[in-house]
Amino acid sequence: MKTFGEYIKNLRIQKELTLREFCRKVDLDPSNWSKTERGINPPPKSQYVLNTIAEILGLNLNSEEYKTLIDLAAISHIPTELISDNDILEKLPVFFRTVRGEAPTKKELDDLINLIKKG
Repeated sequence: MKTFGEYIKNLRIQKELTLREFCRKVDLDPSNWSKTERGINPPPKSQYVLNTIAEILGLNLNSEEYKTLIDLAAISHIPTELISDNDILEKLPVFFRTVRGEAPTKKELDDLINLIKKG
């Protein structure tokens, strides 16, 4: 699974935005943002900043790309002992989307229930 930083960096490069140009548009410090893209600093928690990033990258707020951005940002703030388990890590986006009121597929829900029962 990609990290938040890798995901954003790939989207930024696809949009042909340099790090400095991106940071100027989002009003971020390039040095600190570089550390975020490399996984040294955590992603922003602010929904406003995440929405601004999505807007600069041309992501529709109802798109899968936007949901992935939000999910990866949230996952980055979960304690390390939980995300070190790949089974749990893979199910977290389903959990987040369910909490946001989006219906998971039956298989996604069954997989999540089984994982919780094992835990």
